[in-house]
Amino acid sequence: MTTRKNISGGAAAAMQHPDYDREIITVIRSGLTPKLLRERLHEYHEKDLAEALELLRRDERHRLYSILDTQTLADMLEYSPQRNLYLEEISMRRRVAVLSAFDVTSTVEYLQQLDKDQRDTIIDLMEDDLKKEIALSSSFGKEEIGSRMTTNYISVVEGAGVRQAMKELIEQASENDNISTIYVLDGDGVLVGAVDLKDLIIARESTPLETITTTSYPYVYASELIEDCADRIRDYSEDSIPVLDENNRLAGVLTSQDMIDIVDDILGDDYAKFGGLSSEEDLQEPVKKSITKRLPWLIILLGLGMVVSGTVSLFEFVVVQLPLLVSFQSLVLDMAGNVGTQSLAVTIRVLMDEQLTAKQKLFLITKEARIGFLNGAILGALSFVCIGGYLMLFKGQTALHAFSISLCTGIALLTAMVLSSIAGTGIPILLKKIKVDPAVASGPLITTINDLVAVVTYYGLASVLLLKLVPGMVG
Repeated sequence: MTTRKNISGGAAAAMQHPDYDREIITVIRSGLTPKLLRERLHEYHEKDLAEALELLRRDERHRLYSILDTQTLADMLEYSPQRNLYLEEISMRRRVAVLSAFDVTSTVEYLQQLDKDQRDTIIDLMEDDLKKEIALSSSFGKEEIGSRMTTNYISVVEGAGVRQAMKELIEQASENDNISTIYVLDGDGVLVGAVDLKDLIIARESTPLETITTTSYPYVYASELIEDCADRIRDYSEDSIPVLDENNRLAGVLTSQDMIDIVDDILGDDYAKFGGLSSEEDLQEPVKKSITKRLPWLIILLGLGMVVSGTVSLFEFVVVQLPLLVSFQSLVLDMAGNVGTQSLAVTIRVLMDEQLTAKQKLFLITKEARIGFLNGAILGALSFVCIGGYLMLFKGQTALHAFSISLCTGIALLTAMVLSSIAGTGIPILLKKIKVDPAVASGPLITTINDLVAVVTYYGLASVLLLKLVPGMVG
């Protein structure tokens, strides 16, 4: 990584983020000789270069490709969301060099998007060691941890002394820069433990390596599904986590960046599923395919929406006699939806634990119901006071009528929030039980069910509390 350009210019400049895009473009268009231009560009971070790349003309990008060294160019392109487009602009041999400098995971991801002939041509031009790494990574499915691992790690053989371990570190560091953790293997390559670089540096030469080796080190298996071990990965704050094959031999490691990417992907996947969408959908996906994925859910939700509308029509007599109630309908519906979504998010997160017992699930439902009740009681009380005061001051309602309506709204809010909490927790648990992905099905389904619950609660209470119990309410 290159050094960030120094920032100067006093307190005013310190308060404003420098416009690196403009600076970089100015440098590229300055007409400097290649040597000076490269030196100036090395003052900027690769991410800033990647952002400026999008603002350059094609001929200016080609000039930049020629000026930068291979490693800087690779680092810059790995930050760019349009990486594939820019790679196509580079000559074949330079592209191979850049791909060889990429993280193996990124290289495999790019190669998988090419047709077979183009992919084979690029792989044939690569070094043998890289070919093996690509073959290893490609041998795993995209949902398996092995597809994300890298062979960028340092290892020493069990029984080596501190001096020998330092020698191995120096020799291997020329090829592998992930040096903060050194892995200790036995003669067959089976993981024994790990040594922190700091402990190795401060250890005396006479210190046995096993005394500074951590043997209770976290690990995952290459064949494990990413979603199954994401929580375990996130729980550890290690710089890298070893990935083992079926014989417990060290096959590769997950770097801290790999772990961040995995968690981000899972969060993005769940976010898409909450909307009933596919996690694979992106800018490149054909419109027809996107419609095919979304339309079935929309048809189901249309049917449920009709049920909600039909239910509302059952309370038409309430709306006719008390049209003022419509003003507060969205308040009850929105709050019920918000509470249901919160409970859903908590439940989906908890359900990632496959070992959850029936007792724990029941406890979760009870807990969410209690939370919904307490929040509903507070918000119901606030709405009782605020809506009652609003109707008296601005709508000219008597105190009895104003606070009768606000009481009805407050009780409906409390009831709807409790029921929505239970629905937001119980429905994904039920879906999980019948082998339906709760993340995919729950979001849109719970939104519609919460609307139904809120409507029935609100107008049902109004028909009983206002029309039957409060004298003079109608007319």
